[in-house]
Amino acid sequence: MRNLPGPPLLLLTLLFGGCAAFTTPRPKTAVRIDLPATWLEAGDANHGRISTGWLGEFNDARMKQIVREAVARNNDLKATAHRLRALKEGTIGARAARLPSVGANAGYSLSHAGLGPADGVTTDSYSLSLNASWEADLWGRLRNLDEASYASYESAVADFRAARLSLAINTAKAWANLITAQQQLDLATSTLESYKDNLRIIDRRYRANLLRSVDVQFGRNNVASAERDLRNRILSRNEAARSLELLLGRYPSASLQSSSNLPSMAEKIPAGLPSELLARRPDLVSARLDLLASAKRADAARTDLLPSLRLNGGASNNSRHLLDPQYLTWSIASSLAQTLYNGGAPSAEARAALDRNKAAINDYVQACLVAFREVESALETERSLAEQEGFLRSEVEQATLAETQSERDLAMGIEGSTVLEILEAQRRAVNARAALIRLRNDRLQNRLDLHLALGGDFETVK
Repeated sequence: MRNLPGPPLLLLTLLFGGCAAFTTPRPKTAVRIDLPATWLEAGDANHGRISTGWLGEFNDARMKQIVREAVARNNDLKATAHRLRALKEGTIGARAARLPSVGANAGYSLSHAGLGPADGVTTDSYSLSLNASWEADLWGRLRNLDEASYASYESAVADFRAARLSLAINTAKAWANLITAQQQLDLATSTLESYKDNLRIIDRRYRANLLRSVDVQFGRNNVASAERDLRNRILSRNEAARSLELLLGRYPSASLQSSSNLPSMAEKIPAGLPSELLARRPDLVSARLDLLASAKRADAARTDLLPSLRLNGGASNNSRHLLDPQYLTWSIASSLAQTLYNGGAPSAEARAALDRNKAAINDYVQACLVAFREVESALETERSLAEQEGFLRSEVEQATLAETQSERDLAMGIEGSTVLEILEAQRRAVNARAALIRLRNDRLQNRLDLHLALGGDFETVK
């Protein structure tokens, strides 16, 4: 070793200091996930294609208008868009690190030294300097940091798209909730009128000594209960309107009027939906890009253990002849730097970056599994709610018949008919109608949740 000349010895020392970079494992930029060919809950029938664009599935022009207004005017989404633009500007810094840095400085000074009774001495000086430096990206460290920064920006873009999709879906759901609240309010209003009509019949028969006073009390109890329920339905309807108005960027005055009926939708979901649809889901796109960014940063941390080469140059002129090249002083220098010992911090950072990359892999896999669960659950819920609606329609039909028959029997004074019978029939009919309103809204909400889980319609892959 003593016979080695100086420069080779220095080079060997620098490379020896960076040998940890070659022993640190490489990070992963992607991970493979085994996908089912189709969703287990999608069944085997009807592999037909449906229209693109999830909003086009619902036959409600007013809902489409409401959703477009929310996307255009929602303040949270606007704030996210501005933060996204700010993040894009931040990517310039990472790209600038790969380019030369140039700076200039100009100066002038004037000084006077007093000499008592003699004339003082006044001096002035001029300076003009130009400096440039550039780090040669020998190992791709700066390139990796630049690509990591851009991947993080693209991840933020995907997050913005996820927020926009979520806003559109939630606005459609809020619109459906407003319609449902209005339908429940209409039902409460008609129920109150029905109870009042029955109370008049009960009161008339009581005065004819055909019913007991307790029957009148039962009738009045029903009317009071219906009055209370009506007030509660008015409150629920106004709260639903305010929630939607907030999404629209409007003042929450509860003045927004709803349609009479829920939006119609396709009765069946096309079976055999490809699981590749999730590849376009914005939050999973964001997770994939976060994984890529973590890999690039881990690579940068690993190559940071290697020597760095920097070139520096400068020119200056400190005379009155600032633009005269004969008075110019210039220099060019290069430096090769290597950290030999820093308490193990650089190696620790490389290992930490690699662990962050592994954490990003697990985060992505878990996000995919959660997405699979959301889709499978929505598909199964769709089938279950459709079956429940069939039974509930039959329940409403039978309860309505029982309500009508009991009212007729009581009005006609048929033997065996009682006030408790008609009150029970009315209660069952009202509960069944309210349940049917809720169930139809639940089906619509679940269909919207499915579109959110899939990241869009049933067809578009990208």
